Amino acid sequence: MVTHGKNSHDSLADPALLDKIDKLFACNVGEYINLPQLVVVGDQSSGKSSVLEGLTKLAFPRDSGLCTRFATQIIFRRVEGVDRSITATIIPGPNADNPSELQEWKATDLQALSPSSFVEMMSEVHTLMGLSVTKDDTMPTFSENVLRLEICGPDEDHLSVIDVPGIFRNTTPGVTTKEDKDMVRRMVLDYMENPRSIMLTVVPANVDIATQEIIDMAREVDPEGRRTLGVLTKPDLVDKGAENKVIDLVEDKEMRLKLGWIIVRNLGQIELQDLEIDRDAAEERFRLTAPWNTLGRDRFGIKALKSRLQETVTANAREAFPLVRVEIGKRLKDCQDKLQVLGAERETSEQQTRYLLGVMSSFQDITRQALSTNYSSNDQFDIDLNLRLATKIVNRNGEFSNEMDEWGLKYSFAQDGYDDSSRSDAEIDDESESEDEIPRVRQLNTRKTTPIPGLEDVLHGLEEGAVSPSCGGIYSWIENQYRQSRGFEIGTFNFTLLSTIMKQQSAKWPIITHGYINDMITMTHGFILKALNLACPNLRVRHNLMSFLLDRLLDRYKDAINKVNYLLLVERSGTPMTLNHYLNDNLEKCRQKRFTSVIEKKALSDCTHGKVVRFDDMTHQHHMSNEKHTVQDIHDILQSYYKVARKRFVDSICMQAVDYHLVTGPKTPMSLFSPHLVGNFSKEQLEEIAGEEGALKRNRRQLRKEIQDLQKAKKILF
Repeated sequence: MVTHGKNSHDSLADPALLDKIDKLFACNVGEYINLPQLVVVGDQSSGKSSVLEGLTKLAFPRDSGLCTRFATQIIFRRVEGVDRSITATIIPGPNADNPSELQEWKATDLQALSPSSFVEMMSEVHTLMGLSVTKDDTMPTFSENVLRLEICGPDEDHLSVIDVPGIFRNTTPGVTTKEDKDMVRRMVLDYMENPRSIMLTVVPANVDIATQEIIDMAREVDPEGRRTLGVLTKPDLVDKGAENKVIDLVEDKEMRLKLGWIIVRNLGQIELQDLEIDRDAAEERFRLTAPWNTLGRDRFGIKALKSRLQETVTANAREAFPLVRVEIGKRLKDCQDKLQVLGAERETSEQQTRYLLGVMSSFQDITRQALSTNYSSNDQFDIDLNLRLATKIVNRNGEFSNEMDEWGLKYSFAQDGYDDSSRSDAEIDDESESEDEIPRVRQLNTRKTTPIPGLEDVLHGLEEGAVSPSCGGIYSWIENQYRQSRGFEIGTFNFTLLSTIMKQQSAKWPIITHGYINDMITMTHGFILKALNLACPNLRVRHNLMSFLLDRLLDRYKDAINKVNYLLLVERSGTPMTLNHYLNDNLEKCRQKRFTSVIEKKALSDCTHGKVVRFDDMTHQHHMSNEKHTVQDIHDILQSYYKVARKRFVDSICMQAVDYHLVTGPKTPMSLFSPHLVGNFSKEQLEEIAGEEGALKRNRRQLRKEIQDLQKAKKILF
């Protein structure tokens, strides 16, 4: 390295700023954030390596097997009071197979990087990166990993460059393929597309510049030429008479580049064999020859190029640095948020158990809040009203009670006070409505909820509709039932008749009740799905957990349905029975109203004492046969018992089938989601339910690595 001492270059560099940028590259932040950088690009035959040698004073290997096959970051830093040292490390690419091994590799005993030691080190790096060594080893030719060379000493200039493989048009059989060509072009373009990259674009001066692919690529990513610095090599090979065209280009008369063009004259093949020749002196002698001596010193030579680069790189870093700082902070927060969304790590059985216990605890919290109507404790109760389970259950209970009252009858009972005793038997026999008097039949949809997939085996086949009760005709129906079941009774009826007509009168109870229990199961299951969705954001774990528990949930839903069927059987097929005095109260009221309605017709309204009835009218009632009297008696008993049984049945269904089996009992569906359940999982079950899939593990590792890199970067910046 040529010693420059403290010259004008010092004022062009900002050592502290450039050092921070290089440290950001070292901790791999360039993989996530566009960092200001200087990248050297060009064709394989453009003289790019010679330009780098002139800038860095390093003898790059010229063996075709060790030519640039990966990006190399070369950092020069002036450090006072220490001997010159060279450190080589590797920054793993995003798709590296052995990132830890690459990151741990380090070469520090390189006080002088001679051509032979450089070749030896590069050979080791090729092997470590798994690159091809022979034509037939089927190993890749190029790599996305980055070799980092840091050269520190008291005489170094502050400069950092990234050398990328040269692009090529033609492939070499057994060495490079079309895929290699496309990969190199893509790799080079990735560096060039970074809006904070300064592109040192190297092209030979002895070719038609307009035909160079690297120029087209530079125009594509930098159409205004704001960050492209052109370097023309091989001016000594320019044909006689064509020099002025090159000079015009350098003077920016044809191609507009804001950073301009500089000519560099490197040593030729014969000159390289002469170990005594001084590269910079040979370049200076060439500059003094015509017509190149017409160019200013700032447009010719490696020194002019280095000075321009220091100025450009420093200005670029100063402009980009504030934005880099902001982007690193934002990226770090985004990664931390993404990692938090993934939840706790779940690789071991202990981690999986802790994770599931957390899910269960959150689920139980939501369930307690929903059943205690503590809706203010969680905003989700306002976002999704279906989570308000207690309210939905109470409202559906009320609808069920009203439906049973209005729709549960097969025949509507006769109005209070309606009496057939004032009519003859013939008139009662003619009891029927004309077609015009028959009211329109209404239909009740007993289901109020939308079916949920997964419950078909439990709810399948249950009827969902009921028609309105028949108005009128109840006496004819009771009389018909009485005639078909009477025995040798005198003035009464067989006690089994009440059981028969009660079962028929309540024929729509199963339809209405099954619709109700279907709704309750659907609401409960829907709540479980929604609450579990809140407690467990991970879709895969949620799916696995539900798959494991679904059969157990269905069993508990079946318990509720079995209780419904049991209560229906008891009320409709069992012996009519009640100890409730409400039965006798109702029966007495029916008889009193019937008697009152008859007497009221014979009352004298013009009496000064109010309505009065003659004694004879009270004792002489219209004649009614024993059969008609029995039919009326059966009607009144059925009406009184039906009211008691219906209210008892509704309460029993709501309390025993729904509340006990679905809401608050010891074995409700929600109680399945418990710490006890998690504690009984085997290792295999824990892995199956909560184990992390490969993609999630890779995502978590990548996020942690990125967070670690960005945290290091934050310490560097702040």
